[in-house]
Amino acid sequence: MRKPRDFDSELKALGDKARNLKSRKVQQLDELVIATGADALNADELAGALIVLAETKEAGKREPWATRGAAFFQSRARRTAPAAERNTGSASAQPDGTQPASSRKGAT
Repeated sequence: MRKPRDFDSELKALGDKARNLKSRKVQQLDELVIATGADALNADELAGALIVLAETKEAGKREPWATRGAAFFQSRARRTAPAAERNTGSASAQPDGTQPASSRKGAT
């Protein structure tokens, strides 16, 4: 006969994990606001800009913002990565700033 599962402890563990993920998300958003210089804006201005972006459904209007965001992350990765780890090949970086597995140093 199998041992019964402890659903209460599993639910508690999932709740703890969800809280940790939410906390990390908030911390990363804080870091993004600071890194982009948006911390110089007051809360009303920042909220207004984010609302406009969230309400914009036309891809043509959002594409330039996405392009600038990708360029920001690529230039930031170049500034922080050691020279040996910079993307000097023809493979492009992923949107999250990581390299494709085939272009990583030592990948087979």
